[in-house]
Amino acid sequence: MNSKDILEKAKKYRDYSAQNLSKMIQVPGFSCTEKERVLLLKKLCEEAGMEDVHIDGLGSLLGRVGKGKKKLVFDAHIDTVGVGDPSQWKNPPHSGLIKDGLVHGRGSSDQLGGAASMITAARILKEAAYDGDFTVWFAFTTIEEDCDGLCWKYLIEEEKFVPDFLVSTEPTSCRLYRGHRGRMEIQIDIKGISCHGSAPERGESAAYKAARAALALEKLNTELKPDDDGFLGKGTIVVSQIKVHGPSQCAVPDQAMLYCDRRLTWGEDDKLAISQVEKALTAAGVDKFSVKMPEYAQPAYTGLLYKQELYFPTWKIPANHPLVAAGEEAYVGLYSKKPVVDKWTFSTNCVAVCGRHQIPCIGFGPGDESQAHAPNEINRIDDLEIASAFYASLAYSLAKHA
Repeated sequence: MNSKDILEKAKKYRDYSAQNLSKMIQVPGFSCTEKERVLLLKKLCEEAGMEDVHIDGLGSLLGRVGKGKKKLVFDAHIDTVGVGDPSQWKNPPHSGLIKDGLVHGRGSSDQLGGAASMITAARILKEAAYDGDFTVWFAFTTIEEDCDGLCWKYLIEEEKFVPDFLVSTEPTSCRLYRGHRGRMEIQIDIKGISCHGSAPERGESAAYKAARAALALEKLNTELKPDDDGFLGKGTIVVSQIKVHGPSQCAVPDQAMLYCDRRLTWGEDDKLAISQVEKALTAAGVDKFSVKMPEYAQPAYTGLLYKQELYFPTWKIPANHPLVAAGEEAYVGLYSKKPVVDKWTFSTNCVAVCGRHQIPCIGFGPGDESQAHAPNEINRIDDLEIASAFYASLAYSLAKHA
């Protein structure tokens, strides 16, 4: 199937893409409660002509087109965050309103738009009787907002479903992405000694220790370095929560907890990040503390409990990687210009696929990263059309490079 035919099909199914996105938005699906949305998606995938449509142990949905020897997988997480303050929304968050070339609602960009474009791409490939080198799989995955990559760690390690290449359809404004920083969560527990608040000199305030710790981490953030080639940028650390408590409101507090979000650039890992925190707190005069990486342990909507530490490794692939080259060729063939090649600011399921398992990934998705988790979230129908054409085209172009 040539680029012209793919473009015509994507244009023909423009409204189909928008309507499917609207339907998904209207069925809320938060992390670990995605069942009804997955059942809707199963119906849409079967109607699009996908084969082997099935649900895995963690509740993710998979379907395929073609039967080649290698696996090309397109991934969209189909859980969303909550709506926040409803008064900030101009339209109901789950309306799925289609108006003025936009689809409105929670998840429209992050990242149900990618899911809608994937379904259209599958329909295009099915109607073209695609029989290329790849089995083209479409994965609609769960629990990403709570624990990015957990779904793919499970698929790869437990169900032995191992892609050869993966495309994340998280929003990229229809740019081609080849990496992003990793991340981890860090918990710091600090002990003091309680005493009556009328004589604080008799105790050791965990609150004051926590304050010194927070300022030490603010300083550490300024000292973190960028990666060698400057592509991903510098790592960061921020204190996201502080909790202090003691025996009463009239006592010196004896316990404190600081929770941190640590973004990891190339060359940084969990052990380095924890050692940096320990060193920073010691230098600031904080004592009686411990630093740990928490664990994610929430059952999926299927009832399965699958745990992992809250560590999400950094990933990137070279600018001249065959998967990037195939993405560029597909885009040029469709639009007669080169795509912008860049990286995400936030994190995606690629932390497991490429970060943990070194399986090559790229990103290409409809919608803007800035729409993620924001009120009045929207996606452009133009982007849905562009992305569905790109996904279908990549199945052909990758065969020339891989």
